[in-house]
Amino acid sequence: MNKLDIARDNINKIDKQMAELFCERMQAVKTVAEYKKQVGMPIFDAQREEAIIKNNSKFIADNEIEDYYINFMRDTMKISRNYQSKLLSGMKVAFSGVNGAFAHIAAGKIFKDANRIPFSNFNDAYNAVVNGECDCAVLPIENSNAGEVGQVIDLAFSGSLYINGIYELSVSQNLVGVKGSKISDIKRVVSHIQALEQCSDYIKKHGFDAVMCDNTAVAAQQVAENKDVSTAAIASKETAEIYGLEILDSDINESHVNTTRFAVFSRSNHIDNKHNDNHSIIMFTVRDEASALAKAINVIGQHKFNMQSLRSRSMKNLLWKYYFYIELEGNVNTENGSKMLEELSEFCDKLKVAGTFYNHVDLK
Repeated sequence: MNKLDIARDNINKIDKQMAELFCERMQAVKTVAEYKKQVGMPIFDAQREEAIIKNNSKFIADNEIEDYYINFMRDTMKISRNYQSKLLSGMKVAFSGVNGAFAHIAAGKIFKDANRIPFSNFNDAYNAVVNGECDCAVLPIENSNAGEVGQVIDLAFSGSLYINGIYELSVSQNLVGVKGSKISDIKRVVSHIQALEQCSDYIKKHGFDAVMCDNTAVAAQQVAENKDVSTAAIASKETAEIYGLEILDSDINESHVNTTRFAVFSRSNHIDNKHNDNHSIIMFTVRDEASALAKAINVIGQHKFNMQSLRSRSMKNLLWKYYFYIELEGNVNTENGSKMLEELSEFCDKLKVAGTFYNHVDLK
């Protein structure tokens, strides 16, 4: 047997081993997909993939082939994502609003292959996950201009679901109309009150009459159905595409720092035993005694958790009683976090870890 035959025989043996290992890897990928569906996590995790490549590249001693190995791993991960997408194609994600609403857009960016199910309000979308009708819900918790979405924060406190991720969606408003219409044709614009306010200078400059609507997607839907060239909607590019409208003018909102944060709610709590998560949300009520809140906050600081936000919300049916919502930089599933929660409970009537996850992800 010559050198070529020996090399080919060796490759055949290695390929057989790789095929067996590939099957093992894809079985593990299937388990990962099932877990992600259970806790409401997206398929693509850029930070983890880059960390794996960086770590595994250390095993390649030959610098000449390291780049080829990196390409091999990227292709392998792409195949794994495609397999997960197939497995999760039946995943149901609840959102509040109609197709084209920003929650609908955010859900599609987070869960690219899932079925997005619309509900008329936050409560119905949330409860669809509680009762098992949907696998998870994507709901807004805060807007950079309008502030927190109190109703969703209340659900996070009183409900049984967990927050397993927070994602940021930048909002860009556009003037959209029926095909063939021009800006010079427009006499009135219809949209949600916030969108109208964000574009008030633009509306005033063009002399448009402003008409309020439930949300930007409903506005676009109305314009598409009425087919009136004199009426336009203010909505996103994605919404215009859904309803077959043309963008007459883009980025018409005055402030371009307009971002909505969406939380993913699911029935299971994602706990990273390796402590890769770096963000936590805790919610609590304090006991009716002097300095209880100050003592609770002091406990958090003593354990070196950075409070990124602290909010108080009035409790339903309890006059002048409040609960507190805190976003922490750090993972409360660590030993230090467990000690912090134990000490914190001394000053709290109710203490809830609403979720732990990797820090906010910007939805491009």
